[in-house]
Amino acid sequence: MRIILVTPAPPKSRAGNRATAARWAAILTSFGHRVEITTGFSGQNADLMIALHAWRSASSIQQFAEAFPRRPLIVAITGTDAYRFIHTHPDITLQSIRLASHLVGLHDLISNTLPPDARHKMHVIYQSARPIAKRQPYKRYFHISVMGHLREEKDPLRPALAARHLPDSSRIKVHQYGKAHSDEWAKLARMEMEANPRYTWHDEIAHHRIRQIYQRTNLLVLPSRMEGGANVISEAVVAGIPVIASDIEGSLGLLGEDYPGYYPVENEQALADLMLKAETDNSFHEKLEQACIAKQPLFTPENESRGWRNLLSQL
Repeated sequence: MRIILVTPAPPKSRAGNRATAARWAAILTSFGHRVEITTGFSGQNADLMIALHAWRSASSIQQFAEAFPRRPLIVAITGTDAYRFIHTHPDITLQSIRLASHLVGLHDLISNTLPPDARHKMHVIYQSARPIAKRQPYKRYFHISVMGHLREEKDPLRPALAARHLPDSSRIKVHQYGKAHSDEWAKLARMEMEANPRYTWHDEIAHHRIRQIYQRTNLLVLPSRMEGGANVISEAVVAGIPVIASDIEGSLGLLGEDYPGYYPVENEQALADLMLKAETDNSFHEKLEQACIAKQPLFTPENESRGWRNLLSQL
């Protein structure tokens, strides 16, 4: 098949959606299909369109559906689709969902956000990650990683604010990696660094550097207000890194509702308590680590490829 894969993230972007599109294109190409990644549909003849973002790719979705009404159209529901735009821009978002012949989600609870008559279209395909070299976590201090762009949905400064509640005896340092979405977010991060000796913002870094950090970090914190199924969880789990996450559906749907490392979203005192417990309670740290290791089979490249093969077989 000739497949058009639409993502709003431009070439060379380090946004998660561009990385997802590139990974999916590689999987589909390995099946023998011809895949074109583009930021928008412009009339190309294709047997199938896959569109990341129901809302941001709405124009491409509508144009493809009108041009090729009998051809399959897969729409991937992102976190902002599911937890923002379906409420703030329902007409456009729901139209994309209606036009799709199939939907893809990245975590087990994503269908909860859809209209009941659209849930049968949903196929959950977990994002995969590659293993890293042997881990050698820091011992002289307790390194906490926060990965992701600095923007409202990510609640990015919550771990830094939580670190302010830690006792003097704690050796925790919070290291943030990700591009600021605006000058204001960059200013807030720099102000926090000046005021908070436990916090360092490293801005955006290359992915090979992130993989090196995964070898050394003691804990990963995902503080988001909304996620469609964060690839950073896949990466941490495959690397064997314990995770603490806000109790949002996007994390519950990946790690499971019984995972021991959740805190109430935006609650920095509860987050501080869990961070300190992970640092000082070896049995709790081990419990988090083992719970993540148990999830590793979900996030292998083989499992992600199997998910796509199963979906394509139903077209």
